[in-house]
Amino acid sequence: MINGGHVIIYSRDAEADRAFFRDVLEYPHVDAGGGWLIFKLPPAEVAVHPLEGAEAHEFYFMCDDVEATKARLAEEGVEFTQPVTDAGWGRLTRFRLPGGGEVGMYEPRHERATEL
Repeated sequence: MINGGHVIIYSRDAEADRAFFRDVLEYPHVDAGGGWLIFKLPPAEVAVHPLEGAEAHEFYFMCDDVEATKARLAEEGVEFTQPVTDAGWGRLTRFRLPGGGEVGMYEPRHERATEL
């Protein structure tokens, strides 16, 4: 039986993004060899949305208070690329990883599957 998932974030500067996950987000990790860090994520959910056109995937961090989390990350020098907006189902923003990629972060208002 499938017992987990493995998320891959591609980066133009993997070392910088690994350091971000390790030092700024403070995620526990293992070293799979040669500094190749694999991070333990907080509980996660997956949703399937309809799409027309080319296939795309997104990753969002979830938090309890988007404004407080944004403020803490901004103190660490994290660059936010979108102001906090209200989407009804949650309050969301986006930020840039050190390697140049962007990820989303939101404060859900919907029931969370992580609590099942």
